[in-house]
Amino acid sequence: MATPKHRLNPATQAYEDGKALLWSHPVFTRLQSRVTFVRHEGQSLCPPGGWLLVRRSGHIHVHPKRSETAQHWAFMLARGVLCLAMELFERDRADWPAWCAACDVVTTRFLLAIKIGQMPPAQELPDGLPGWDEPRWYEAFGSDGIPGWASALSLAGAGQPSMELPTDWREPMQNRWIRQTGNNWSTLFAEGIADSVTQAVEVAAGARVALGGGQQRLRSNTERARSWFISSYPLLGAMVSAFEVLEDADLCRREEIMVGAVNETQRIIYLNPAAGLTELETRFVLAHEVLHVALRHSNRQLGRDAYLWNVACDYVINDWLIEMQIGSAPALGLLHDTQLKGLSAEEVYDRIVVDMRRMRKLLTLAGRQGDMLARPLSPGKTSFTDLDEFYRTQLGKGLLLHDAQGRGLLPAGLLEEIRALLQPPIAWDVELARWFDHHFPPIERQRSYARLSRRQSATPDIPRPRSVPDPRWLDGRTFGVVLDTSGSMERQLLAKALGAIASYAQAKEVPAVRVIFCDAAAYDMGYMLAEDIAGRVRVIGRGGTVLQPAIDLLQTAADFPKNGPILIITDGQCDKLSCQRPHAFLLPAGKRLPFATRAQVFYVR
Repeated sequence: MATPKHRLNPATQAYEDGKALLWSHPVFTRLQSRVTFVRHEGQSLCPPGGWLLVRRSGHIHVHPKRSETAQHWAFMLARGVLCLAMELFERDRADWPAWCAACDVVTTRFLLAIKIGQMPPAQELPDGLPGWDEPRWYEAFGSDGIPGWASALSLAGAGQPSMELPTDWREPMQNRWIRQTGNNWSTLFAEGIADSVTQAVEVAAGARVALGGGQQRLRSNTERARSWFISSYPLLGAMVSAFEVLEDADLCRREEIMVGAVNETQRIIYLNPAAGLTELETRFVLAHEVLHVALRHSNRQLGRDAYLWNVACDYVINDWLIEMQIGSAPALGLLHDTQLKGLSAEEVYDRIVVDMRRMRKLLTLAGRQGDMLARPLSPGKTSFTDLDEFYRTQLGKGLLLHDAQGRGLLPAGLLEEIRALLQPPIAWDVELARWFDHHFPPIERQRSYARLSRRQSATPDIPRPRSVPDPRWLDGRTFGVVLDTSGSMERQLLAKALGAIASYAQAKEVPAVRVIFCDAAAYDMGYMLAEDIAGRVRVIGRGGTVLQPAIDLLQTAADFPKNGPILIITDGQCDKLSCQRPHAFLLPAGKRLPFATRAQVFYVR
């Protein structure tokens, strides 16, 4: 590292640091341009044993060689400025040393109260001093003399007045400035005190951050909005605290993010500073982005058009936020339609998808790309946790705190979605088992002597019946399987689905299953034993996807029960089909049917 050409000696550096600490305090900031410090050797009039000498002209002469700490310099320089700010130069004081001693006591007590710098160890105030003003101390020192502790407070050294003698006064240089601005020392001092009180209130309210050393800075709209969620809106507070908020104008301009976007994998919310959001607008945008993640909108896309799905989710979220009065909508505009009020994102999507050309012209908070980002825009942390479980836990904590603190009512649609997400997801094979239970209830059994039964050794002469299924229950106890064998179907999905069907068929005592393969044409495999389905099936087809011929074959087959249910296994890349029989679909997770259906849909993960 290169050494600076002009490095200050330690004494001068401490003095400069103390002066910077003084001017950083709001009480003295406005006075900075009106005070001149003279420290050059040969120019300073400060006595050899003192700290400084205050002149009525606004010049403060500082000892040029005194070596003290920055905290001590800040305290003593502040006392010198106070002599000017409090307009303590009064010509009619006959006993000038007693008057200066009285002013030293008052300025010292004032600085100890506002806590700027540090009082030098050679100076101290006795305990139990009365809270007198300058005239009252002046009377006491004039009649009783100046005590030693008061003499030690002198800025110019013990026994010497801190302010120049009235006989040395000239026309103050500040008079010209007073005539031009109309502001005197007391006016600037009062404004500084008002600034200090204002900043203290802002720190207490969270609008300003204390940096230490008396320095502060205003909190940004984003910081205040984020703190508001954590302290005042527990429903989303846990979610907002889990995200990093990145405000990068260059990145947002490059990625064409108009207002905001979110990446749930990296847990980053991107805000465009060029959007000029107010604090209330920032609250709205932060809530908008975290609700996308909390309600798992990316996972619920299920093969829908990504941008139109984003638009549908925006309509729903914006309506909830406006109803809950969280912040205010951005002035740049947003997606909101009162005719879509109360609808779920899936229902809104089904409505807007009929006019795709017009809907693609709408803008989300990120512009025309959608604000649910699937790719990282910047280097960041990568989560190795289960995102579904993590965000569900965060949302659950928020809802629990919201209810416990009585924060108010929530929109019914939002509450319904949150509670649905908080329920542990049911595994696809469990849902499939329930479907089998509905269509294939347990078989009633009866006692039969048709076969020789085992006998007990204690009573070998008494035959005992066997428990066998009622043959009437076995009649027509079967179901059909339409298996999409097109080229887009993954072999892993085929194996997993057929294995589950075989195991459930055996568990429900289904003797045989009617299996039909179908791609561009239907391949009837006939009835197959349940134990043969998983291990001995040779898949035929692997061409296009038209499932209707297989459905028609089962619906018209004379040897297939009229009430026999049909299970259709596909990846969703098929044409629209019509089935009049009880049926269900088995799809891989993340896929969806290209048409609306009332049948049950099971998603294999």
